Amino acid sequence: MDDIAVLIPCYNEDKTIEKVVSDFKRVLPDAIIYVYDNNSTDDTEKLAKKAGAVVRHEYQQGKGNVVRRMFQEIDAHCYILVDGDDTYPAESAAKMVKLVQEHNADMVVGDRLSSTYFEENKRPFHNIGNRLVRGMVSKLFHGSIRDIMTGYRAFSYRFVKTFPILSCRFEIETEMSIHAIDKRMQVENVIIPYRDRPEGSVSKLNTFLDGWSVIKTLIRLFRIYNPFAFFGIISIMLFLISIVMFVPVLITYIETGLVPRYPTLIVSGFLSVAAIQLAGIGISLQNMLHKNRQDFELELYHAEIQERTEKDCK
Repeated sequence: MDDIAVLIPCYNEDKTIEKVVSDFKRVLPDAIIYVYDNNSTDDTEKLAKKAGAVVRHEYQQGKGNVVRRMFQEIDAHCYILVDGDDTYPAESAAKMVKLVQEHNADMVVGDRLSSTYFEENKRPFHNIGNRLVRGMVSKLFHGSIRDIMTGYRAFSYRFVKTFPILSCRFEIETEMSIHAIDKRMQVENVIIPYRDRPEGSVSKLNTFLDGWSVIKTLIRLFRIYNPFAFFGIISIMLFLISIVMFVPVLITYIETGLVPRYPTLIVSGFLSVAAIQLAGIGISLQNMLHKNRQDFELELYHAEIQERTEKDCK
């Protein structure tokens, strides 16, 4: 098992990967640097090897697929995950590692948004998107993570080995953040300086498509991690609509003794029944979620035992 593993997912980053690997080797000389190439068509692999990285491959396209492969294959007491585009400073890594190793942090978030991100980033819709996602997470999940979509993070062994990755693309950062909040993992924020991509380096993000994917992921995770609230909101909306439809029919019946709008009455009844069913679904899923959280605590315990065993063997 490695003491510190630096994980760098890459797709066509030959303009920057050699510098990124060299910077992390300088700051963390005892770390093993892993570059996972995701079907690059340039010289990323050759330059990463030249800089001293261990190069491996993930052939399913998408950052989420790469991180999934990394977490499955690599065992380490502390992990650093960083992009290969040279937008994150290697100098912050030592502080992030210390929080994992000495302060029991499960995830350390490299917080760009409290630093230079909004000045350095030249894509205004990215700035709006980051604010929107941070606000949604704060409201829906009551989390204190300041930068939800940062690609610079440190992890403990138990986080990596108990995190079920479902995302395939850039939604992976959002999924990590929500998982940590929901499972009451110890999360620390480290403010880092951010620099925009150097000239000639091109972002793989599509502002609108990837932004929409992140929003859909947030809604999906809200349904998974807080089903009572999710289905309860829909239930209340349907019930209110049914009341609005039913009241005029009731007033007419009181005044005339007739029900001239049977279709409205029938639809109102169906909506009421649907609202009650959704409320029941939310309660049932919330009970299942509670059981899953109990099982997860046991998984954490087994991960701790596994890591201690590896340390003893070492």
